Amino acid sequence: MTGGSPPGHTDGGPGLRAWPVDGLGEVRRGTALVALLDGVDLHDGDVVCVTSKVVSKAEGRRRRQDREEAVTEETVRVVSRRGATRIVENRLGLVMAAAGVDASNTEPGTVVLLPEDPDASARRLREDVAARHGRNVAVVVTDTAGRAWRTGQTDLAIGVAGLEPLEVLDGAVDGYGNQLVVTAPAVADELAGLAELVTGKLGGRPVSVVRGLSHRVLAAGDHGPGARVLQRPRSQDMFALGAREAVVAAVRGRDADCFGAPATAEEVVAALASCGLDATLDGPAVRVGLGAGTRDQVVALERARLVCLAHGWGPFSDTGPTTSAVGDAVFFSPGDP
Repeated sequence: MTGGSPPGHTDGGPGLRAWPVDGLGEVRRGTALVALLDGVDLHDGDVVCVTSKVVSKAEGRRRRQDREEAVTEETVRVVSRRGATRIVENRLGLVMAAAGVDASNTEPGTVVLLPEDPDASARRLREDVAARHGRNVAVVVTDTAGRAWRTGQTDLAIGVAGLEPLEVLDGAVDGYGNQLVVTAPAVADELAGLAELVTGKLGGRPVSVVRGLSHRVLAAGDHGPGARVLQRPRSQDMFALGAREAVVAAVRGRDADCFGAPATAEEVVAALASCGLDATLDGPAVRVGLGAGTRDQVVALERARLVCLAHGWGPFSDTGPTTSAVGDAVFFSPGDP
């Protein structure tokens, strides 16, 4: 089906429908993405989902370049590395494998980088649809990514216009009278996953339409906050560093924000004790006994420093931070460098 209405469509009928746009052909630099929707029976309140791959191709983001070299150039920070696989934070702030650099569905020897600004790309397409087709739709730019807890990949939203990406339900009450806490469905990501189900990976169908969510589509001219609100701040990310990278960060005394908010004093004491250190609570601080013998004291101090850093705690004394002095004990408090 090229454009048209979804199978079984009846105007005004209930339910959620999603269908791909067929027969689009190859997208190249300069292709007008809005023209891909010519012939599609768009309604106000539809959501148009388009893969980042075709957005990038249209914006000239295809490169004749070695993939690993491109990944390095797009990387801001390595989050985790296992063998040849690199999970990184890219220049858009997205954490994903290979910085989102893709060598599939493109000519051999070329790679496709993510759009320069996916939210801006979504806004432009939304405005172009309004101008060319006279319809107020939302636009979601999608890309494929893995999940920290799960095997396999799913599509997620990296650019959004005309839609609130998150539905924040904190404070709402469920049917049993329980107040919801930290409940915020990622609506834009759910739409991206639905779009991927109907387009598939190998069918050459990078555009789809979702109908039945008009209550979520914002008024014309209101593009919403974009997909960036879906990016978890590093200090709140429990997977901000891989296991190996966290060890290196602790040894170097770097990337403290990746370890999150300071742990409780009881947690710090338990962690220090699990490493064979003499740790006790001392008011609001934690005292670590260093024992006797200079070498043993140095080893104990460094071990305690690493454990405390990983828990958001730092050393201090009455005269200021204690980073190298060796005595019979050292004290740590939360948040100190």
